[in-house]
Amino acid sequence: MHWPTSVTIKEVAPRDGLQNEKVFISTEDKIAWINQLSYSGLKNIEITSFVNPKWIPALSDAEAVAKGITRVSDVTYTALVPNNQGLERALEANIDEVAVFMSASETHNSKNINKSIKETFPVLREVVEAAHLAGKPSRGYVSTVFACPYEGTVDIEMVIGVSETLFEMGIRELSLGDTIGAANPKQVQEVLEVLLKRFPANKLALHFHDARGTALANILASLDMGITTFDAALGGLGGCPYAPGAYGNVATDDFLYMLDGMGIQTGVNQEKLLSASRFIQDKIGKPLPSRGLQVFGLSG
Repeated sequence: MHWPTSVTIKEVAPRDGLQNEKVFISTEDKIAWINQLSYSGLKNIEITSFVNPKWIPALSDAEAVAKGITRVSDVTYTALVPNNQGLERALEANIDEVAVFMSASETHNSKNINKSIKETFPVLREVVEAAHLAGKPSRGYVSTVFACPYEGTVDIEMVIGVSETLFEMGIRELSLGDTIGAANPKQVQEVLEVLLKRFPANKLALHFHDARGTALANILASLDMGITTFDAALGGLGGCPYAPGAYGNVATDDFLYMLDGMGIQTGVNQEKLLSASRFIQDKIGKPLPSRGLQVFGLSG
């Protein structure tokens, strides 16, 4: 297999991790936690979501969090933005990067966004164009790339069509999501073989959930295909409120342990990351899925 010399980890736990938690983490604790992440060596942190607070109550303090954190100069702070109303709030909070999102399957897109795929495109185009006018780069998420909780296997042509449209809008990077953690390494390589004929590897990121314990194996398959950017969530936090059976993301702590052992550089400090994992686990009040946290965090 072919391993890269370095990998970029994009930390999504403050948004993707907390959005599904029933316990509301206080604004002060969110800020303190993100500040810990900022000094861990991570260069990209998705800190919140500017969706309507009634849909994601756990992130109803988006403005206060974005304005309250201590900004580190070489860290990019990203937020999820669903529409122009959310973009106005994000820009007022001085977010560095705007992330837009949709699904490759019609049913999940309808349940997650309340629109068809065709109806979603104009909304996202407005957000991306307005963000660029404001000097903010944009990132895209495509959910259910490998499987949909409602439709099963997703047609690769749907993935291609959605991806092409998002790139045509002007996003600088596309994150491909295994929303329900159904993918396996063979499937990952088959999908990437198709997509890499259309899009350069340095424009793609992978976003694996770990429902069946295959996330790290899927990452290895992706690395072998030339992908070097991955989303991960501290402690294995995560899940989608509109995807039954969705499980947490691949744990940043476990991912980092694997990369460090392989000699692949990330610039992230393991001890600082583990300390941040312990912090958020205590605030949530339950053990998190991360194996590293289970091995080292409870007794360390």
